[in-house]
Amino acid sequence: MSEATEQPAPQADADAWEQACAEDLAAEKARRKAEYGAPPGSAAEELRRLVDAVADKLSGIQAPFLGPLAQGTAEQVARQVVRQARSAVEPVIERNSGVFDHLAAAGSELLAAYRSAVETQESRWTQRSRPDVPPPAATPDEDPGGEHIDLD
Repeated sequence: MSEATEQPAPQADADAWEQACAEDLAAEKARRKAEYGAPPGSAAEELRRLVDAVADKLSGIQAPFLGPLAQGTAEQVARQVVRQARSAVEPVIERNSGVFDHLAAAGSELLAAYRSAVETQESRWTQRSRPDVPPPAATPDEDPGGEHIDLD
């Protein structure tokens, strides 16, 4: 065969696989967002959302027992307090966003440990209250459940 009759194979797009994976991932993220809503953000973002929600609630408080003039003053004071609180919280969140993530993770671990301890204790209580299950035998190291009082 001559070189003129041989045609080079079309060069495959080197990024085709990467592009297809990225499109699939984007479609899956869009599907999950539509089905479950937006995923929760970082702990710092959630704290910002909490501050915003509290600020909105405080600014919308109506005091029916106050007159119209006092009502306007109360709203202005509430807005000022919210602005001051937000200006104090924002820099802390910005500088320490990683700390909030660690605190959230530690809180989750503490909650899991607490649940485990409570479930273990509850299972002991429920086993003791069942009449068909004999109480666990006391080991020599354990106190049998009461204090001996000598009455002589």
